[in-house]
Amino acid sequence: MNKPLLAALATLAVTGIGVAPAAASPAAPASSASSAAPASPAAPAARAVSFAGTVALSNCSGSLVRLPASEDDDPALVMSNGHCLETGFPAAGEVVVDQPSSRSFGLLNASGTRVGTLRAGKIAYATMTDTDVSLYQLTSTYAQIRGSYGISPLTLDDTRPTAGTAITVVSAYWKRTYACSVDGFAYRLKEGEWTWKDSVRYTSACQTIGGTSGSPVVDNATGEVVAVNNTGNEDGGRCTDNNPCEVAEDGTVTVREGINYGQQTYQIPACFGLDNKLDLSRSGCVLPKP
Repeated sequence: MNKPLLAALATLAVTGIGVAPAAASPAAPASSASSAAPASPAAPAARAVSFAGTVALSNCSGSLVRLPASEDDDPALVMSNGHCLETGFPAAGEVVVDQPSSRSFGLLNASGTRVGTLRAGKIAYATMTDTDVSLYQLTSTYAQIRGSYGISPLTLDDTRPTAGTAITVVSAYWKRTYACSVDGFAYRLKEGEWTWKDSVRYTSACQTIGGTSGSPVVDNATGEVVAVNNTGNEDGGRCTDNNPCEVAEDGTVTVREGINYGQQTYQIPACFGLDNKLDLSRSGCVLPKP
């Protein structure tokens, strides 16, 4: 996994270098969407990807998100990784639902300035089985957040992304963006005791680091979230902690040192109903159940 912040800083203190995958130092200035190659005339104009709606956790990154059917008066949701929970990593096969939480999140505006603090009322859903995601329900609504801070949520795309899609990983913790493309998909991604399905593999330009875990992966063309950043193979290890391997449908194992991954999020909207209420029994919901 892209190590939670404390582990990343421990590595930095001991080695004096950036954590793997660490092609860029955490102290480097934020990149911007303008550094990407311009779209061809025939392509739709890409939206500017900013920090607006992203949140910083105590050990990870995250984002204020809405579902396609969410309404302004719904309790807002924050998305991060399952491995970023304040209670520690969920075990393989474990699913956390409706667990009280008072966790706080630092909300950023477009330029990366912290403009306010959001607070959770509960962990609506979290797991590290099949995917690596946490969804916190906040004590405020989208309308209240917009009224207080002028910030709107990011929307979760309910359509599976495709290879070649231009994406940006937006880390609120480091106030840094990583621009690349969807290189492809791992049928299974295995890391230690955990296995994830249909993971997004980034092209090598997205050299995410510790603290970027939980960052939204934004489709540059739509501005919508298509995945949540979660891991990378740090030093070429095979299927071990911090060194995930890809397992094909026929069982073939592939190790891609220095390559990073995210977990798709298009399945999430089907599991929430009216008032952003989690309902794992809804038709089309494939998220793991307790």
